[in-house]
Amino acid sequence: MPIYEYRCEDCGKRNTYLILQGKSPALSCKHCKGKQLERIMSRFAAPKSEEARMEAMADPSNFGDVDENDPKSMARFMKKMGKEMGEDFGEDFDEAMESMGEGSQEEDSMSIPDMD
Repeated sequence: MPIYEYRCEDCGKRNTYLILQGKSPALSCKHCKGKQLERIMSRFAAPKSEEARMEAMADPSNFGDVDENDPKSMARFMKKMGKEMGEDFGEDFDEAMESMGEGSQEEDSMSIPDMD
């Protein structure tokens, strides 16, 4: 089923409409009810194959801003990797990443005592 996007020339807002075959309804802006709509190119997604995702993750340029000594940096990196893998690790993972992002507060409480 074709979905078309239009920009209202009156208010500038984007409108999306599902147009069924053989029907050409009179369209109006969903925001301001204006009748002057211009059809625009819709955005599209091109899914990557698993091989392309793995190659992108192996690219060293993706690791340029990662600081393994900074919990916030590692949390951002782990979220990015999870998103690239297309995996949903659940709420526990999200909570763990958020707590990593908080940084030094937890680092102090988790420090290992001196054994001397």
